[in-house]
Amino acid sequence: MLSPLIRIVTIAALMVPAVAVAQEWPSKQPVRVIVPFSAGSATDIVARTVFEQVGKQVGQTFVVENRGGAGTTIGMGMVAKAEPDGYTILVNSTSHVVVASTYAKLPFHPLESFETVAMLASMPYIVATSTKYKSMQDLIKQGKAQGSTINYGSAGAGSSGQLFMESVRLAGGFPATHIPFRGTPEGMNELVAGRIDMYAAPTLSALSLAKKGLISTLAVSSKNRLALMPEVPTLIEAGLPDALYNFWVGVFLPAKTPDALVERINREIQAALKVKATADRIAALGGEAMPMSPAEAETFAKSELKVNADIVKASGFKPQ
Repeated sequence: MLSPLIRIVTIAALMVPAVAVAQEWPSKQPVRVIVPFSAGSATDIVARTVFEQVGKQVGQTFVVENRGGAGTTIGMGMVAKAEPDGYTILVNSTSHVVVASTYAKLPFHPLESFETVAMLASMPYIVATSTKYKSMQDLIKQGKAQGSTINYGSAGAGSSGQLFMESVRLAGGFPATHIPFRGTPEGMNELVAGRIDMYAAPTLSALSLAKKGLISTLAVSSKNRLALMPEVPTLIEAGLPDALYNFWVGVFLPAKTPDALVERINREIQAALKVKATADRIAALGGEAMPMSPAEAETFAKSELKVNADIVKASGFKPQ
C-alpha cells in the first residue's frame, strides 16, 4: 500500500499534464463549435455571440459548424465521439436532455457521454395563437368545448417546443393535436393563416408578428415577464403555473475531458457573459444570461432531464 505522502505526490504528478493542457488551451486551430441547429436559430446566434467573445479573450478563432437534423442527435453524436481535448465543443438547447426520452435508442447518453461545461442563456417560449384568442382562458375554454379541436404546432415531433405545448395542454386540461413542422417560419405562417391554433414560438418570431397584429401572444414560459414583451403575462399570471418550461442554451464537451480543461473553458464563458455587448445581444433575442459553474450546470441539466421525461410520460408521447 502506498504511503499517504507517496499517494499525494502521485496524484499531483497525474494532475500536472491536465493542468498544463488547460493553461495552454487553445494553442492550435481550429476550435470547432458544433451547433445542432440551422444558422440563424436562437441557439446558433447565442453560440456565435458567446464564442466570438471567448475568441477575443483567448486570441483564437472559434469556427461554428451547423450540424442540424434528427432532433439535434447528429450534432450531438459528432461531439460525443470527438477527442476530449477541448477542440470540439457542443452548444445545444434543452433538446440535449429531451432526446433521452423521445428517442428509443441513442448511440450516446445525453449526460454520461458528455461533460456539462456551462449554461449560456435562458430563451423563453411564447404561447402564440391565432388572433381569435385574446387570453389563455379563451384558449382553454375553446379547448374544453364539446366537439372542439385544438391544433398546435412545433418545430418537430419530440422537440422541446412540442413538450412545452404539451405542458400547456396538460395544465389547461384540454385535448389537442400536434402538427409538426420543419421549422418555426413554416409553423408561424400556418398560425397567421389560421390553420393551426397555437405554436411554441421563439420570442423574436412572436414579437415581429404580434406587432403587426397577425397573431396573439397569450403567455411566456418563464417565471418573469420579458423586457421585450412586457405586456405578455407569465403562465403563472395566466393561471397555469404547472406549465412553466425552461428553454435554455448550454455548452458540452466529450466525456473524459479533463476537469481542469472544463473549468478553464467555463471561466472563459463566464467572462464572456459578463461583457455588456454579449449580454445585450442575448437580451435582444429575448434571453437572459445563465452564469453557472460546471457543477451547477450539471445539476441543472440532470434536473431538466427528469422534468422533460415527466412531460413525455404524461403526454403519452411514444419514443421514436
